[in-house]
Amino acid sequence: MAGEETRTVDTRTSMPSTERGASTVARTDETPRTRAWATRLVVVGIVLAALNLRPAITSFGALLEEVRDGLGMSGSVAGLLTSVPPFCFAVFGVTAPRLARRFGPAAVVCAGMVAIAAGLLIRPYAGGTAGFLAASALALMGIAVSNVLMPVIVKRWFPDRVGPMTGLYSMALALGTSSAAALTVPVTHALGGGWRPGLAVWAGLAAAAVLPWLPLVRARGAAPEPAPAPEPGNPAGERQQAPLRITRSRTAWALAVFFGLQATAAYITMGWMAQIFRDAGVPAGTAGILLAVTMVMGVPLAFVIPRVATRLPHQGPIVLVLGACGLAGYAGLYFAPAGGAWAWAVLLGVSNCAFPLALTMVGMRARTGPGVGQLSAFAQSTGYLISIPGPLLVGVLYQHSGGWGLPIALMAALMLPQMVVGFLAGRDRVVEDEAAAAR
Repeated sequence: MAGEETRTVDTRTSMPSTERGASTVARTDETPRTRAWATRLVVVGIVLAALNLRPAITSFGALLEEVRDGLGMSGSVAGLLTSVPPFCFAVFGVTAPRLARRFGPAAVVCAGMVAIAAGLLIRPYAGGTAGFLAASALALMGIAVSNVLMPVIVKRWFPDRVGPMTGLYSMALALGTSSAAALTVPVTHALGGGWRPGLAVWAGLAAAAVLPWLPLVRARGAAPEPAPAPEPGNPAGERQQAPLRITRSRTAWALAVFFGLQATAAYITMGWMAQIFRDAGVPAGTAGILLAVTMVMGVPLAFVIPRVATRLPHQGPIVLVLGACGLAGYAGLYFAPAGGAWAWAVLLGVSNCAFPLALTMVGMRARTGPGVGQLSAFAQSTGYLISIPGPLLVGVLYQHSGGWGLPIALMAALMLPQMVVGFLAGRDRVVEDEAAAAR
């Protein structure tokens, strides 16, 4: 698509004026139809891709005990598996911008969906713990590169609708997360009770997500990069050739730390909140429903928060509101975990919506598509590295203290720096300007 457009422009420069006029009319008649078709396909592709960015994790969590028994995993190995996703997101996510520059974002996301489908299909039948880990890593690799490139694709195709499209993507991601957590066990029972088909069935959703990206890859489907806005000293808006030194931007670092701390809170919640309620005397079934409530909160709010965020000059107030909900939820877990369980589940679900806010700020804190790609890779890779120790540390504190007082105090303490760096990341700045000023 981009190549065809370039050829049209080159040809026009050598045409007589009458032919140029005819070419312009033909192009004007044809381009809107092509763009409308491609745009609709991108929207479908974004939604289907987002649905597949968490079922590999939450479906495994739902059948963790069965997988451990089936593969003979030790408790330490099973515990290690809970830290594999953020590790893979950090390691593989940093490669996404380079791959996108070489092959195009659509091609990389398409390949990511293929990797997810293959990994989910192979891992239940890999024959042992090592094979299960390797196939899981394949699926997580596909998730990692797609995680990073979703904001890039939104910025490139919908530069004037970053908030609504990020909200749609985040809502689909939350829906996929909660659906896999809620449906994996019932689906497993419906398929005969074996954990292997119960896990493998999610490969079908990933395979479906490949389909809308194929025509975009064949058409070299990437929207033309919009010209940069005119700047002082650059009135023509010419593209700057100097590479972006993302690590010189304070906003990039603030956003990376904010991303890491909100991911820490999210993984602690997914891994341990149900156990907190169970230890407080809440029945196991109810504890599972409470966790599902926390995760489902992200479905409507993930659509609303990005839309609100893009209309504000400073996203810091939203960060503070979400952080206050988190502190209230942790206080409730500390003082009355069973008595107000439903309220604490809702409050922590609201607090976990810092994730779609972080994605929205990634799209807003860079001026160009390549800038968004670098910022997304940096913030997510650094952030996921930061999040790795959190769930493990909570488990260690729980085991050695014999209760949930210290772990909950740690969760609340981590919320304070999350609010500070999130407030800083929400300022109306772009990383290109900060990196240039720091040279």
